[in-house]
Amino acid sequence: MQKKNIILLSIFFAAILFRFTGVASRPIWYDEAFSILTSEKGPAAIMAGTLAIDSNSSAAEEHPPVYYLLLWGWINIFGKSIISVRGFSILINLISLIVVYKIAEHLFNQKTALLAAGLFCALPFQIHFAQEIRMYALLSLWLLLATFSFLKAKTENWTWWILFSLSSALAQYTHNLAAIYLIPLALTPILQKDWKTLRALIFAGLAALALYMPWLIHLPAQFAKVNSQYWVEKPGVEKIFTLILFYLPHLPLSNLMLIFGLLFAVLVITLAVFQTYLARKNNIPNTNHGLWLAYLSFAPPLLLWVISQFVPIYIERALLASHAIFCVWLAWSLTETNPPKIIRSFAMTMIIACAMMGFYQHLTYKGFPYGQFNEINKSIQSQIKTGDVIIHSSKLSYLPAFYFDSSLPQGFIIDPPNSNVDTLAPATRELLNLTEYENIEQATKNYIRVWLVIYQNSIEEFAAKGNSTHPHLEYLEAHFTLEAVEQWNDIKVFIYSKNRP
Repeated sequence: MQKKNIILLSIFFAAILFRFTGVASRPIWYDEAFSILTSEKGPAAIMAGTLAIDSNSSAAEEHPPVYYLLLWGWINIFGKSIISVRGFSILINLISLIVVYKIAEHLFNQKTALLAAGLFCALPFQIHFAQEIRMYALLSLWLLLATFSFLKAKTENWTWWILFSLSSALAQYTHNLAAIYLIPLALTPILQKDWKTLRALIFAGLAALALYMPWLIHLPAQFAKVNSQYWVEKPGVEKIFTLILFYLPHLPLSNLMLIFGLLFAVLVITLAVFQTYLARKNNIPNTNHGLWLAYLSFAPPLLLWVISQFVPIYIERALLASHAIFCVWLAWSLTETNPPKIIRSFAMTMIIACAMMGFYQHLTYKGFPYGQFNEINKSIQSQIKTGDVIIHSSKLSYLPAFYFDSSLPQGFIIDPPNSNVDTLAPATRELLNLTEYENIEQATKNYIRVWLVIYQNSIEEFAAKGNSTHPHLEYLEAHFTLEAVEQWNDIKVFIYSKNRP
């Protein structure tokens, strides 16, 4: 076996190890529970829940159905345990690793390709979303396949344009933000004044659009959902720094790690930019490829930021494909631009330090929005009595708890209708067969004892606004007697008994 194959195989197995480390013990959160509960309902329910229209003419679910449909097939084969469903995302991400290697090898050589694969293997941004039970790893794979197909189609036969069209359409069927990456990719021939490729790309793009056409009629309702009921806030210039942090050490980080992580990340990216400048200045071969990679690394985040000034949709996890290209650009800047050995060693040391910090935080962080929902359920199950009810202050804790044990008498208080946090549509709640309450009064009126499950940060948010406590707690304190409080990392469980007249 050739040395390069041994190295590539070692990187692949290291990637498997990183991605399966903590896969069972790491808590799940609301979005992941939503993915499982939706997917297990089957294709008919998935399509019905996705296409349903709310009273305000917005879609019940803002994401297209391909990921949920594929996850349904996976669940039917391998089950819906945490390890199983996370294994689906891990498999997808491992395929992406191979595509990243092939992109770098096509543009440069095996040395750069191996380093690009190594960076993709070790950087926490990829590891985190390789484990997450959401559509972002799948979105990234389609976009990377579209990128590789685009590169191959420029020099080889037309069959690569077919793969480009299919990958682009599937990316859009996976997440509407696929366009944020596809638009800069499609602009490449114009920026490079490659008119022959542009003509072919136009036809391939029209083919992708034709494949996506059946879904286009649903986009207005989905955009209405995002525009009226989406939790994302308008981004500011601080996103420059958070992007750098996501790309290298990842977030969240503790205070001290945050300082060093930002410092190391800024140093690494500054060195990569400087080496790119020197490569252009000194006319180093393949510099245009390096510039193109830098463009695809940062143009999609910029486009997403600009659009978000009008319709806030800026979420870093939609930039997973750009981060994969960033790995290739970073590898090129350290191998092909002739940096001094000390500079290369310094940059690699900073990258490794970032990876270690981010990976450690990824494995150990258990704060909001995560929680020990299975353990909380078991604890309540061992103590619950007749006449008790479990109330979740919000859907964020209810859905993961419901996933682990749907038999417990638990429900949640719905978000204020038409608010920017009212993202769980009535049609979806009905599809998932959830127990819901309009307010805390309705939730508790027929019960002797109440278990209130609430995130600590929810209490702190109300306190920061000048309130004495959270309104749910305020009501319970006025009408019930507090028996006990249990702390589960960032989640509190309050146990109240009804006051006797």
